[in-house]
Amino acid sequence: MSKSQQRKGRSGKLELVRILQQYNIPAEPGQGSTPDVVGVPGIHPEVKRVERLNVPEAMAQAVRDASRFGDGIPTLFHRRNRSPWLVTMQLEDWLKLYRK
Repeated sequence: MSKSQQRKGRSGKLELVRILQQYNIPAEPGQGSTPDVVGVPGIHPEVKRVERLNVPEAMAQAVRDASRFGDGIPTLFHRRNRSPWLVTMQLEDWLKLYRK
């Protein structure tokens, strides 16, 4: 991964953290070998800030990491340039949230 890709990824995480904090969600950027974003209760955020995203591959990473960290429902936050943030979840997980 190039330095510019790493910078874009890091800036995407910080951008998402700022948005979540505006909604009083105690999100913080992850460091090193931690999740991309920490402090979102019950959610394991996987953050991708790319133009071409392989959603199934990114979601599989979110599932693996959620199991590894045990921090919540695997949730993919992603966006392209000049586009809004999108959120992708497995249907069964979304239904669990909706029923609450």
